[in-house]
Amino acid sequence: MGDRERILILGAAGRDFHNFNLCFRDDDKREVVGFTAAQIPGISCRTYPPELAGPLYPAGLPIWPEEKLEEVIKGEIVDRCILAYSDLSSQEVMDLASRVLAAGADFALLSADHTMLDSRLPVIAVCAVRTGAGKSPVARQISRLVRGWGLRPVVIRHPMPYGDLLRERAQRFTSLEDLDRAGVTMEEREEYEAHLMEGTVVLAGVDYEEVLSMAEGEGDLIIWDGGNNDLPFLRPDLWITVADGLRPGHELTYYPGQVNLRRAHIVVISKAATAGSRDVASIKENVRRTNPGAKTVLTSSEVRVDRPDMVAGKRVLVVEDGPSLTHGGMSHGAGLEAAWRYGAAEVVDPRIYAAGSFTEVFAKYPHIGPVLPAMGYYPEQMVDLEETIDRVPADLVLVSTPVDLAAQIEIDKPVLRVTYEMVEMEEPGLRGLVEGFLATLPGIRGPSCASTRRPEPRG
Repeated sequence: MGDRERILILGAAGRDFHNFNLCFRDDDKREVVGFTAAQIPGISCRTYPPELAGPLYPAGLPIWPEEKLEEVIKGEIVDRCILAYSDLSSQEVMDLASRVLAAGADFALLSADHTMLDSRLPVIAVCAVRTGAGKSPVARQISRLVRGWGLRPVVIRHPMPYGDLLRERAQRFTSLEDLDRAGVTMEEREEYEAHLMEGTVVLAGVDYEEVLSMAEGEGDLIIWDGGNNDLPFLRPDLWITVADGLRPGHELTYYPGQVNLRRAHIVVISKAATAGSRDVASIKENVRRTNPGAKTVLTSSEVRVDRPDMVAGKRVLVVEDGPSLTHGGMSHGAGLEAAWRYGAAEVVDPRIYAAGSFTEVFAKYPHIGPVLPAMGYYPEQMVDLEETIDRVPADLVLVSTPVDLAAQIEIDKPVLRVTYEMVEMEEPGLRGLVEGFLATLPGIRGPSCASTRRPEPRG
């Protein structure tokens, strides 16, 4: 045992477990001493279970808070730390590296090629350069295109195992009721619900070899729906990376988003209609310099409100997608844009009304604008979310989350949902490029006449 290199994996309940499973679980020449956890509240101070850790780790593996990094390196005599989570600025990566090196260990990153699984099915990966860039509408549009070509898509989602890791080993969702039975978090529901409403099966979990095996018995083509700006866990036949038109330059300054940019076959510049032409041109130039072989397409985000007349003249509380605002670094999302567009008299700042954990959220992320992030990583936080909404003196709540928030908590005010969909801005656009890829697959006849229509919601 003393001759084995001692490894500490720095993570956030996702890629860290995947990297361990794929690269270290059965390696008797290297010993993983455990994980650290960051970004997500409540995921440290637990154990990676022995049933997942394998025979080399009969007691499982501890998960420490990242704040104890130096203490763990010294106490566990760590030789090398491996960074295994996403959406970090280049400066944050170097800060972590400096902490590790100063504590006496080596610092390392694993490449995509060493951590991607191969599938016997075609794989389209949808990744991004930042959290909140607009991956989800792109993934949904690709699902519709695939169905239009007579194929059954199955979505494999980036992991969000924030609860019982053994129970979440490999998960299959086909309906909203499946989400209820699994007791998923708000963050999971936000990513799964829209796919399920369109009839697409969603798989996720902790052990992605098992998840992939399930998917290969489920459909004809796999869509990898990435999380944050992480790399795909599956080797893509078509690699699509979404760059945020409202955050030019971030495609080169965040890890591992720049890797996604450099590896992409197609780069989708989202929100291009809202972004300035100079910003779009800057992103295009960065793509040209770093990945000259990639195709670039422009899309916009169409913001929709069912009853926009209800917004005019009202005092409005805006609730936005949580992760996009927190570690995604956005000040606001489509909800605030809808409030401005449809004539709200006032957007009520929720900070002074924050209950419980939301006081900490606003303190930790001071860049957030006058909006409320829909955080729900654990039941107590959902209670805090409900209480905060109740406290805010608003006439109307604009909810811009992928999930129907009013179905999850009790809201004592009128609620309007804000949705947004990807809209093509040029030809052949993303549709043409994806259909060109589908045409290369063996046995494919081409699109049916229904391929342009969005399916009716299910569930």
